[in-house]
Formats: sequence, structure tokens, C-alpha cells
Amino acid sequence: MKRAIGLARQGMAGGHGGPFGAVVVRDGEIIGEGHNRVLSAVDPTAHAEVTAIRDAARKEERFDLSGAEIYVNGLPCPMCMSAIFWARIGKVYYACAPEDAEKIGFDDQKFYRQLAKPPAERTTPAIQLTEFVDEARETYNDWLRLETRTAY
Repeated sequence: MKRAIGLARQGMAGGHGGPFGAVVVRDGEIIGEGHNRVLSAVDPTAHAEVTAIRDAARKEERFDLSGAEIYVNGLPCPMCMSAIFWARIGKVYYACAPEDAEKIGFDDQKFYRQLAKPPAERTTPAIQLTEFVDEARETYNDWLRLETRTAY
């Protein structure tokens, strides 16, 4: 956790983004680390957790980080939690609660509230184009027929 906090300070001091840091750990060893780079990378997805996961996956040359854990100085937002789930990271350790982040201008609760609504009722609605379902579903079927596919 101390390394995650240090990375948060480093990124913030460098003007890279908000005060967030993360480390991915396996068997007590750091395998990936990162800090928020939203501003420096001009990338709204460059949160500390995502950059740490990308670093760990690149170093381990695998997208499945099962058996790893992640340490973050604040509870991950919905996007980062989804990335953690996709990476198959087994446990999240965090220090600051969402209320702490909200006090400094990072209100993730609004995203959680939006995700709880039906897709079409969100402030950014998701609208299904039913006339394309059959054609789009065929790409899914192509995936199933692909002998060289890698399940993830």
C-alpha cells in the first residue's frame, strides 16, 4: 500500500492526473504498478488501476492475472473494478473510501447510480438497434466457429 500511495504522489507531482496509485502483487512481489495518467496520456481510461494492470499483463505476457492482488489508495471506480474482474485479479486492498474521493471532486457514486438503471434510462442511454441483431449475432457465431480462438 505504501508503494501505491507513493505512486499517487509521484503522478500528481508530475501533473499526470489525480492522486491515485496502484500496484499488482503476486506472491508478495510487485508485478505491475501505475498511477493516474488521465491528463498526461490524454486518456480518460488511464486510471491507476488500469495502468498497473496493463503493466503487469505486459511484464507477465498474459492477460489472465489470476492469483494476483491489487493495492490501491482508493476504492476503484466502476471502470477499474471491471478491469480488475476482467484481469481475474483475486483481491483488492484499498485505503480511502468513496466518500474521501468525493470530498476532493471524484464522485464515483454517480456512475454506480447510472449503472443501476436500465441501459436506455441512463444519462448516456444505450439503445439497441434491433434491426442489426441477426447480422451482429453472426459475428458471435463466427467466433464460436473459430478454431484458433483464445477464451478469456
